[in-house]
Amino acid sequence: MQDTIGYCTNVHAGADLAETKHNLDRYASAVRHRVRPDSDLPVGLWLAAPVARQLVDEERIDEFRQWLAERHLRPYTLNGFPYGNFHQPVVKYDVYSPTWFESERSAYTYDLIKILAKLVPDQSFATISTLPIAWSATDQERLQAARALADVAGELMRIEQETGQHIMICLEPEPGCVMSTSQQAIEFFTQHLDAVADPVMVRRYLGVCHDICHTAVMFGDQAEDVAAYQGHDIQIGKVQVSSAVVVDGEGLDEKQRTSAFDQLRQFAEDRYLHQTTCVAAGAQSNTTHTQHYADLPEAMEDRKRIQGEWRVHFHVPIFVKSFGLLGTSQEDIPSCLSAVAELPYEPQLEVETYAWGVLPAELQRDDLVEGISEEITWIDQVIAKNGW
Repeated sequence: MQDTIGYCTNVHAGADLAETKHNLDRYASAVRHRVRPDSDLPVGLWLAAPVARQLVDEERIDEFRQWLAERHLRPYTLNGFPYGNFHQPVVKYDVYSPTWFESERSAYTYDLIKILAKLVPDQSFATISTLPIAWSATDQERLQAARALADVAGELMRIEQETGQHIMICLEPEPGCVMSTSQQAIEFFTQHLDAVADPVMVRRYLGVCHDICHTAVMFGDQAEDVAAYQGHDIQIGKVQVSSAVVVDGEGLDEKQRTSAFDQLRQFAEDRYLHQTTCVAAGAQSNTTHTQHYADLPEAMEDRKRIQGEWRVHFHVPIFVKSFGLLGTSQEDIPSCLSAVAELPYEPQLEVETYAWGVLPAELQRDDLVEGISEEITWIDQVIAKNGW
């Protein structure tokens, strides 16, 4: 694991190719010098749709590959989830557009496939993560999405037959979306994808991207999710190593709950959507009440105070276990990786903390390079400690 883990570059802005290269040069190269001074640094590239189109239209993929190689940056996976400007002042629901039942999503993904195939020509397996269909969808739209994905799988089969290169599209369950949980992802595979295409082909070229933070926000069990996918022959092509904000009100007194609520306000920012799940014990000790909110400000407006446990989709640095009265889902990371280590194949691993630019001041580092380097060093130590 340790030799192949990288970080996702969607933490850097990239409205066009020039800006993308500038930020990779400024940040990724500096991270490489800190954490992998004697080798290449694996990078999970995010290329916005205009950047991907520019690389394809201007036939600059080989040039880009050489540019990366000169900086000892080794692409091994692409993040094909955010389509447009992921660093505009307000992203929120825009990150789910275009959907998988719109042609623009397929076109973008085909561009990414062309790029990845040339960036990693000697790599036998590579992945592209993508959104979990849409924020919401009708049955007809789910069927349209399944057909679009089946067409992509057919193209990937053709590529492997011609070149021997195996590329997998990995659907990434996220709270609030068509696929919020592993079970919903499994249902989409078994009820929709398997209905429109050969299940063997589907399983070969379509898999899932398991985001540890997303599972934690939904109060899912990491090991159970990994086992559930394995039980349905659905491959986890990529694991995004990430951590959520956790507030456990049961361990706080009333004054501390008020302070924790106030501290949580710092995370109710305007750029990204921060889905929130609140679980509180019912009147009887053996019952619980679960409430899902599309965004943290909605949860805070509705709940008014901390009760029970809150989990917030806000990717915080993975080396942080707690801060003030708030905690994180950091412990889910070794739990997930332990289960992944038992699989008969090896998923790609990618640290994905894209929210550095909107973190509260208390979690910031002096510079982004320092923060990303600390994350990679931390996960290196976890992997080495456990012998994975």
